[in-house]
Amino acid sequence: MAVYEQTYKPYTGPLTPEWSRFLIIPRHAFRAVFKSKLFTAFYVLSFLPLLVEAVLIYLHHNVTALAIMKVNARDLLVIDGSFFQAFVYVQGIFAFFVGLLVGPPLVSRDLRNNALPLYLCRPFSRTEYVLGKMSVLLILLSWITWIPQLLMFLFQSYLEGFTWFRQNLWLGSAIVIAGIVWVLLLALLSQTVSALLKWRIVASAAMLGIVFIPSVFGSVFINILFQTKLGDLVSLFALMGHVTSGLFGTYDRVAGRLTVEDFDVVREIIITNPPLWACWTALFLFCAACLALLSWKVKAYEVVK
Repeated sequence: MAVYEQTYKPYTGPLTPEWSRFLIIPRHAFRAVFKSKLFTAFYVLSFLPLLVEAVLIYLHHNVTALAIMKVNARDLLVIDGSFFQAFVYVQGIFAFFVGLLVGPPLVSRDLRNNALPLYLCRPFSRTEYVLGKMSVLLILLSWITWIPQLLMFLFQSYLEGFTWFRQNLWLGSAIVIAGIVWVLLLALLSQTVSALLKWRIVASAAMLGIVFIPSVFGSVFINILFQTKLGDLVSLFALMGHVTSGLFGTYDRVAGRLTVEDFDVVREIIITNPPLWACWTALFLFCAACLALLSWKVKAYEVVK
């Protein structure tokens, strides 16, 4: 309206709290994500292993159902750390593909269309922008990883009793820590690739390459050629496998034994997995590198020479 009319008034309605302003990004992002029927079907499919897990837990405590099915309780899987660890691995694979579908276009679309100035010209910091974009994946992946796994642990505790819950409380913490680390790692990786590459297909291909190429290189060229397991330090899947095994108490430092003939002398080589502190350090350095690249790339404007 014309300024001379002096009829405009400032906004006097309720203000959004500063701590929750970043949530506006996932609120609108979820609408776009779930418009795809194919993605919605895949996301629902990712809950299928949880249904199998719940049925197995229930059968262990339902004598009538076991009698009808003529199944011996001893023939079923034992509900222990290895049981929950196996389903944590399965849900982690689903989480990777969900992150591959959702993560790459989140930041690249804004960079390609020069939309960052529209975000950052408002009372919206770069940290809140990155946190808002990451929260899209953090929320989506949490609902198919550590949150339902924690519910399965509580379900088993309810059926087994408080004594089992008290003795196995460390399993609940292992589920939460392993899930949060994997979700945070995927969110950082996808957002970094999305910020560096402005095209969705290229970003998705780069994310696949970052995960699988070092894994193949570490497994084939380092582990096999040098008869060691230090190549796992460059593989994200292997690192998460070691870290998760350490949390669930199933980590074995000895990876295997190899018999080698050397000048008619038979010798045995003990191959050991990398120490857990090295695995945690490698994951920390990877996350730090992703944060540094995001801080460098996410800016209100870019000078092109």
